[in-house]
Amino acid sequence: MESTFAILLRKRKLSDTSLIVSWCTDSLGCIQTVAKGARRAKSVFAGKLDLFFEAEIQIARSRKSNLHTLTEVVLHNPFAGIRQDHLRAQTAAYFVQLIELCTEREHHEPELFSLLQRAFGYLSENNPNVRAVAHFEAELARIAGVHDVKTSGTEPAFALASLFGKLPVARGPLLKALTDRAEAK
Repeated sequence: MESTFAILLRKRKLSDTSLIVSWCTDSLGCIQTVAKGARRAKSVFAGKLDLFFEAEIQIARSRKSNLHTLTEVVLHNPFAGIRQDHLRAQTAAYFVQLIELCTEREHHEPELFSLLQRAFGYLSENNPNVRAVAHFEAELARIAGVHDVKTSGTEPAFALASLFGKLPVARGPLLKALTDRAEAK
């Protein structure tokens, strides 16, 4: 059994009763777990597996695959403010897509977890703006080793796109919505 702090990135149905849950963790990198019985009404995971939740999780590593078994979840921070505004949730979802695009499974990078934790903390308390998105992209590009703000003349997002071949499609609509909201004020 291994324990770590983690932020829930994505969940999807595995069977009538179980889920596959993707996490960005503090000590294990980005991992996938099976939450057996999580879809049952009286599951031990009830109320603990929602998007963007930060929790302390315990897993049993699989010897055969990179799909580990989730054994325990203790909710640490639900980042409730993210759910209060559509643009906050849209921005958080874009950050998750970027992390999934830029990260290899089970590659341990504690700065990545810290970046996501800070970003979700910000979004939980503040409305997003274009500057916040640009900051997240710059930090992610720095962590990935593809962009240095002091020496590079290009946008961090383009450095990430160059390295990984694309950016999430959600970026354009998100930036437009953020710009429209700023102009409406």
